[in-house]
Amino acid sequence: MDDLIVGCYQMNVMPGDVSGNLGKIERILPQVKREGCQLLVLPEMWSGGFVYSALQEMADRTPAVLEKLKEWAMEYRMVLVGSLPEAEGDKIFNASYVVDIGGAVSGKYRKVHLFSPTGEHDYFEHGQIPLVCDTSLGRLGIEICYDLRFPELSRRLALDGAEILCFSALWPLARIDHWSLLLRSRAIENQLFIIACNGCGIEGNTQFGGASAIISPTGKLLAEAHRSEETIIARLNFAEMMDFRRHIPCFSDRLAGTYNIM
Repeated sequence: MDDLIVGCYQMNVMPGDVSGNLGKIERILPQVKREGCQLLVLPEMWSGGFVYSALQEMADRTPAVLEKLKEWAMEYRMVLVGSLPEAEGDKIFNASYVVDIGGAVSGKYRKVHLFSPTGEHDYFEHGQIPLVCDTSLGRLGIEICYDLRFPELSRRLALDGAEILCFSALWPLARIDHWSLLLRSRAIENQLFIIACNGCGIEGNTQFGGASAIISPTGKLLAEAHRSEETIIARLNFAEMMDFRRHIPCFSDRLAGTYNIM
């Protein structure tokens, strides 16, 4: 598999401002395209954040937002990944969409693990199905924020053939050390690449921590953001991934029956 150039846009998501956040994406795309970016990951709920009073309105606008993502994916020949509120009947899901370079939606993942300490489960429905998504650039495993604390999900995606895990998040500064440590752990234990895009700035009483990262299968930080709005770009070397897997054959050495899981 050829090397890929990938990136994150660590946004300061403007609460409830769908048009304003769309404008931010539109302005950043030419810049990352000039840097050769082929796959761009966006934060969790990037169209408007967790403004629960406006959640239904934001969800109602998601089909139009998705149409813009399709247009941009075709125009810039770029795979785009990021989470948005999705309405289905009277239910709302936190759903991460994967839009391929031809403008087609290659997959949609509904967040499985909802963060109960902030009441996410009172506003969103749980997703049920893990997603490994085939794209023009390879097989992507998709996760959202709190999913990171559940290693079983990342392992499921790795066993299902994911080559890259894409995380969209709005992870708080107060626990940003957990974010950074867990991301490297998921990369090393599953021997794959991670592209993890967090938000930054403040929404209500929560300050988001930034620290978006692109990580190699060996746990090496290929790129890492600071605390403010920025993009990061890195090259993924898949020969390195395969070499690491040959030298430390974790998957063939697994004794799955012993763990009585998966």
